Amino acid sequence: MTDPFSAAEPLLAEHAQIEAQLADPAVHADAARARQLGRRYAELGRVAQAYRAWRAASDDAAAAAELAAEDESFAAELPALRAAADAASTRLREVLVPRDPDDARDVILEIKAGEGGEESALFAGDLLRMYTRYAERMGWATQVLEATPSDLGGVKDVHLSVKARGTVAPEDGVWAHLKYEGGVHRVQRVPVTESQGRIHTSAAGVLVLPEADDEGEVEIDPNDLRIDVFRSSGPGGQSVNTTDSAVRITHVPTGIVVSMQNEKSQLQNREQAMRVLRARLLAARQEESAAAASEARRSQVRTVDRSERIRTYNFPENRIADHRTGYKAYNLDQVLAGDLGAVVASAIAADEAARLAAVAP
Repeated sequence: MTDPFSAAEPLLAEHAQIEAQLADPAVHADAARARQLGRRYAELGRVAQAYRAWRAASDDAAAAAELAAEDESFAAELPALRAAADAASTRLREVLVPRDPDDARDVILEIKAGEGGEESALFAGDLLRMYTRYAERMGWATQVLEATPSDLGGVKDVHLSVKARGTVAPEDGVWAHLKYEGGVHRVQRVPVTESQGRIHTSAAGVLVLPEADDEGEVEIDPNDLRIDVFRSSGPGGQSVNTTDSAVRITHVPTGIVVSMQNEKSQLQNREQAMRVLRARLLAARQEESAAAASEARRSQVRTVDRSERIRTYNFPENRIADHRTGYKAYNLDQVLAGDLGAVVASAIAADEAARLAAVAP
């Protein structure tokens, strides 16, 4: 990019405009609007910072070149200054590549045991603990919205809410890190139910949904909902099996069904079910939009497809391997304890490289 300013100029103008809007108290009367502006402001802040760094480095290199023409003693500084200007130009070019607009969003993770019976359910429980501990390391808040336990202490399926604390920059968002986790996770180990020590292979599916900011973002016609209530069959306190606290919501136009029974009250279960329903409808809407968008965007949507085997967890070798990025390490025990950073970083790096290549001249 010879002169990144031409591409950065409209974004810098938008950044200044949003800064002025956020200084207006009236804007904050609409929480959803203020949150949307804050997210965009944080995203454009990366461009503004990179542009200022590029401009300063370019000016320093140009000034040194002028001085070197008159005094050879300045010539020795030129290579380092030009290298710094080139690096700043590359960084600006990178941040000018459009980001996923959902990067700053919170997410709802759905983990579901697959083929493999109890062993698959135990592995789904391992994944739940891994994501919960990773979230703790990242300073995020987690909440189990719904879980169906298995007989041996695993989970047949679970919905986990993962939220950032406060407003974050897009690159620090929950979706920016966890969107790559969607797909089939395969495990190879000796199950606790195996008496002869043979290694079995089973799998669990993970679906990652960006969570809607509020009820207004995804409008749902109450007439499109069929709501059934029934008695809970799992944990939930004294009301279990005595009151109709469990809720099943069917969105008739799409056929999406969400059931919740973890909470003690019908109202709480209904609220949690609506959160998951809004997230699923938001994801469905985005997939429809992506069908007509660029190949780069379609590849991001494909990361939430359960049919794609993305990773293998090999216990005998203490090995974890990501089949999309080629990442491999022999610290599976640490990864399952929440040290997922390097694995996620490999997916982020691969995605950024692909997006950069897609717009490279």
